[in-house]
Amino acid sequence: MENIQIGENKSIINILKGVGISLISTVLLLIIFSIVLTYSSIQESAINPVIMIITAISILIGSSISNMKIKKNGLINGAIIGAIYIITIYLISSILNWKFSLNVQSIIMITMSIVFGILGGIIGVNRK
Repeated sequence: MENIQIGENKSIINILKGVGISLISTVLLLIIFSIVLTYSSIQESAINPVIMIITAISILIGSSISNMKIKKNGLINGAIIGAIYIITIYLISSILNWKFSLNVQSIIMITMSIVFGILGGIIGVNRK
């Protein structure tokens, strides 16, 4: 019974590390993108797609790195990482922007986050 609890605690810690890595990756990539946006002539219409790509890459990185240590249940752990990540982002967004609401783009982001979390989980578990 004790081994199961220790294994669950490790999984929870690795999931939280995966979310943390994803959030840090997002911040770093957004800083890079904002610098590029400042010094180039990229149109504003490119902002939303780039943010979606940055989100997907960040979740993929965090999920794959954290699942390399877990070595099992990559699908579930990856989906959890993607879900916690997007919930965290939406909570922060709703605190900073009182006009926050769910729309089609939000649903696409939620779905994409979970899917890329699952993909990262599969990649992480299967990496040697």
